Amino acid sequence: MIRPTVGWLLALAVLPAVVVGQTTASATSKKTVKVPDVPSEPLAEPGVTLFEDSFQRDGLGEWKVVIPAFEVKDGVLVGHQGRDDHGAVGRSYRDMKDVVVDFRFRLEGSTTFNVVFDDKGYKGSHAGHICRIAFTPRAIRLGDDKEGVMRNDIFEMRRDPDRRAEADLLLAGRGSSAPFELQQRKWYDVRIELVGDRMRVLIDGRPIGFLKSPGLAHATKTSLHFTVNGPGVHFDDVHICQAK
Repeated sequence: MIRPTVGWLLALAVLPAVVVGQTTASATSKKTVKVPDVPSEPLAEPGVTLFEDSFQRDGLGEWKVVIPAFEVKDGVLVGHQGRDDHGAVGRSYRDMKDVVVDFRFRLEGSTTFNVVFDDKGYKGSHAGHICRIAFTPRAIRLGDDKEGVMRNDIFEMRRDPDRRAEADLLLAGRGSSAPFELQQRKWYDVRIELVGDRMRVLIDGRPIGFLKSPGLAHATKTSLHFTVNGPGVHFDDVHICQAK
């Protein structure tokens, strides 16, 4: 049986189930928080291309399968969970800081996947995770991993039931969530704008999610990867550009 990993469950559990633009209770604490509206104007425009892939070939090319399984098939990148202790991880290594990322995806049985920015040289967070966007059946969740759930001390605290509430207090403002219902076998266009301590996510040209949190401004991101749990997600037309 395929099971979500501890890290995956922790990340989803603490990204707050809040509605953008409304005052509501956050899942990360008992306090009421005001989540800012999603900016209508871009945080940045695409500049110099750092990486692009339309998968018009056989073989993975520059993509590295950290945890199986990913393959290029019929002109798309196909990810599906190949072992039961961790989601599949397919990674592109590029040094980056402020970027605009575009890609398309289609759910093929999976209900959730993550887009994650890491710094392989950073030791202050679990696996060097810096920030992420989690795509779930009814919400898009943005998270600051560096100063949030993946920060080493918080990560360990949350694994201890006696310290979980204490850890939750440290997570205020480190994540946001916006309602969005994903359908199976439908292509979606995604844009991620990551500039300084701000991140904005658009789906099919519509601004959906926004987060402002200090860990996002980490000076060095060395890779972007997809984490896929479940039967499958297809990806296509991945572009990573410097923000301008």
